[in-house]
Amino acid sequence: MSEDEVHVRISSRFSTALLRRYVRSKLSTDPLYAAVADRLRDHGHPVVDVGCGMGLTECYLREHGYSGPIAGVDYDERKIAEASRVCASYADLEFAIADAVGAIRRGSSVLLLDVLHYLGSREQVQLLESCAEAVPVGGVVIIRDAVQDGSWRYRLTYFEETFALTVRWLKAARLNFPRRELVVEPFARRGFDVEVTPLWGRTPFNNYLFVFRRTASGRTNE
Repeated sequence: MSEDEVHVRISSRFSTALLRRYVRSKLSTDPLYAAVADRLRDHGHPVVDVGCGMGLTECYLREHGYSGPIAGVDYDERKIAEASRVCASYADLEFAIADAVGAIRRGSSVLLLDVLHYLGSREQVQLLESCAEAVPVGGVVIIRDAVQDGSWRYRLTYFEETFALTVRWLKAARLNFPRRELVVEPFARRGFDVEVTPLWGRTPFNNYLFVFRRTASGRTNE
């Protein structure tokens, strides 16, 4: 099955024509899903997807062979309802309404995909510290977010996110894009392996992928 056929297969699960078009466009232009699937290949720990939205990441991972247990949490009840329906035929997935800071489970790896910039600065630090404390040896924290750096990509990202809040596609109270150093520090301090790479793909947005692995050796590479 080609990648385009997989996108069609996933998008067909969603409940309206508008959502199906959105999902297919998102999958074809955003490199996030392939990047996450690649980093979770042969991964052995349960995963908590904080801010899972409508379960698109879960669909992509299952369609690309990742079978580990995933708990998806989001505080938007509409999106959790859609995720539960869309992913009902997949095994070892669960979805629940919860806030980000309270969702971290000790012994699990964590996905934080486009979540941090909806939190206040204190909540960002608290969430990152919780992730760094909870992840076991061999576990991974994967974060995708736009970073605050003053670039044209950052300015365009801020405008696009502001529009999404205005039309109520996103349920959030604020925009607070983190600086790169804030994201890295809790993990570097604890000796995680650190990977930071641009994740722009075919989009103009200022997105970066942060991958933090807790290893027995405690090396930190950036």
